[in-house]
Amino acid sequence: MAHRPSAPRPSTRRTTVLAALLAGAGLLTATACSGDDSSDAAGAATTDKSTVSVTDATGAAVKIPAHPQRVVVLSEMDLDSALTLGIAPVGLTAARGQKGAPGYLADKAAKIPLVGTVTGPDIEKVVAAQPDVILAGQLADTQVLAQLRKVAPTLVTIGKDKDWKSSLTLTGKALGKSNEAKKFLARYDEKAAALKKDLGTRAGSEVSVARYSAKGTAVMQQGVFVSDVLKDLGFTRPGIQAKQGEGHSTPISNENLKEIDGDWLFIGTLDPTSESGLLKQLQAEPAYRSLKAVEDKHATVVDGSKWTSLGGAQAATSVLADIRAAMVK
Repeated sequence: MAHRPSAPRPSTRRTTVLAALLAGAGLLTATACSGDDSSDAAGAATTDKSTVSVTDATGAAVKIPAHPQRVVVLSEMDLDSALTLGIAPVGLTAARGQKGAPGYLADKAAKIPLVGTVTGPDIEKVVAAQPDVILAGQLADTQVLAQLRKVAPTLVTIGKDKDWKSSLTLTGKALGKSNEAKKFLARYDEKAAALKKDLGTRAGSEVSVARYSAKGTAVMQQGVFVSDVLKDLGFTRPGIQAKQGEGHSTPISNENLKEIDGDWLFIGTLDPTSESGLLKQLQAEPAYRSLKAVEDKHATVVDGSKWTSLGGAQAATSVLADIRAAMVK
């Protein structure tokens, strides 16, 4: 009796499909970067075939199209930078604690398809987006980076210092928008200087930034986005917030909240529905009620998607506006 060939396992089929997709993506990338004036395999007109070499945040030189048309972004900061520079990405990854783009960019990014989560991209979805450039944020997984580079030129855009200004400048170079990046940074510096002047004596205040969730309180130390913005305004930071943190935020118990007591307190939450009632909830807790900032009514609940996440250019200017609203009389 003849034996029928067994069907391939689902995992084998997925691997085969992915390999085929990656091969096709490699062909598209090669076509886009070549000197051929024909349209690419997806049927899109490609009149400019020139390339440029851009050094990414790891020091790697990456050859990319001089004028990218289809950009996939794999971090909140990359999304922020692209939108700031007038580029609408064709794919994004969900932000921390979000189902899609960070809350402060949700309206502008509403129609951009998801190609992964904060834990990593879905390679098949990235391939389907047909990017000619991938902005990989601070992605450090070498295996994932290798897969992405088979799809399209891929740049790590965020350095170890997570500096949003450097990332915007690098993204501007990669997207042919260096002048736009320079102009934005100049406007930001003007806004920060004007706010610092209007703050008067409060410019030297001690300012705390905490993130509150069901897991409790965490504080933002040095080396993260919002700390850089506060530094631009000349604020000091109480307790451990004046020191470099090991991660993105540092959990702190209610018993130790006094260590971060300052003149002003900004509390970030990723749940916009809880913003209005969160401060009353915290004021009912003895540990928060005893803080100087709470006693002086200098505590403000803010959007955690811009204050206590990865941040970016538009987040920075929005943080300035929040500080002005809270502290300038």
